[in-house]
Amino acid sequence: MSNFLNRLFAGILCTGLAIAAHAATYTWSQHNIAFETPDDGWVTYSSGTHFEIQWDDMVMTVQLYAKEKGDEKKILKNNLQRKAAGYNMYDTDDAKVKVKGFKTYSIEGTMPDGSRCVIADLVSKRQDLIIEVTVNYLYGNREVVDDMIESFTEGKKTEPKEKKQQRIQSKEDADKQRQQLEQQKKEQEKERKLLQERKAGKLHDA
Repeated sequence: MSNFLNRLFAGILCTGLAIAAHAATYTWSQHNIAFETPDDGWVTYSSGTHFEIQWDDMVMTVQLYAKEKGDEKKILKNNLQRKAAGYNMYDTDDAKVKVKGFKTYSIEGTMPDGSRCVIADLVSKRQDLIIEVTVNYLYGNREVVDDMIESFTEGKKTEPKEKKQQRIQSKEDADKQRQQLEQQKKEQEKERKLLQERKAGKLHDA
C-alpha cells in the first residue's frame, strides 16, 4: 500500500457497498484470472502484474508474484506478518477467507488511522503464480471485502449477462478515467454550492 491510502481514509465516514447485480468483472487475460468488484470504483493503476482500484471508502490492490519452491505455508505466513508490520497494523489475526481453487493464506488487522485491512495470498494450483490481494476498508464493508477476494477465479471465463465486464485497463486509460471522475466531482460540488447559495438567498437567478 502507498500514501494514497492514508489520504483516502482521512475523515471519511463509513457507508457500505454491495456486490450484487451491479458488479464489474475484471479479467487478466494473460494470466487467465478474473475477479469481481462493485462497479462504482475507479482504477488508479494497472499493469501486467499490478492493479489498483478505489472507492470513496475502500481501496483494493492486486499484485502478482512468481511462486517459489520451499516451505510455502511458512514462507507466506511470515511474509504476511512482515507486510502487516510494515503497514504498522495492530491487533492482527488470521483472516477467515477461503477462495475456491486456491490455497489461501490471509491476515487482518487495524491500520494506524483506525481503518481495517485484509491481506490475502492466493496460491494458484494451476500455474506458478501467487495473487496477493490487499484491501483497506472502513467498518461495515467487511462482507464486500470477502466477496471481492472470494470472487477470484482462474482458468475459466466469467461472463454473467447482468454484470459489466472489462479487461484490466492500461495506465493511460486509468488516468483518463480518474481525471474525468475528478472533473465530474468538481462540477457536482459547484452545482451543490450554487444551490445552497440560492436557498440561503445569497444568489438570485437573473
